[in-house]
Amino acid sequence: MRRTEYRGSEAGISLRLRRAGLRPTRQRVALATLLFCSGDRHVTAELLHEEAVRAGERVSLATVYNTLHQFKRAGLLREIAIGGQRAHFDTNTSNHNHFFVEAEGKLVDIPGNSIRVDGLPEPPPELKISHIDVVVRLVSK
Repeated sequence: MRRTEYRGSEAGISLRLRRAGLRPTRQRVALATLLFCSGDRHVTAELLHEEAVRAGERVSLATVYNTLHQFKRAGLLREIAIGGQRAHFDTNTSNHNHFFVEAEGKLVDIPGNSIRVDGLPEPPPELKISHIDVVVRLVSK
């Protein structure tokens, strides 16, 4: 489903959750609306929790964590681990890479196919490579 089919629509968000195998509970719909109705974005559980509280949603940080991981398992989000620090979640699940602005703790998409990875080992015969995550860390000059 393309994002424009459910932008701003609670019914569309509910349908997307159902298609991903998730029951559209009130809290899932509220969090999915924050995540998916404003274009591609990168969030942490803490950031999404703050946004939900500001929007008047009564939801615990633990519920936000659980929901983000449910969305990830359902293929709605991609988790980006930054060196053992807090996890970031990306609404763009395509295979793409990121800049990490260390001073801000912020992820930014690297445009297009501007990174090329050569010399990857062959995976075992029963497995395939799903993603290659490249995170380029940025600091001020």
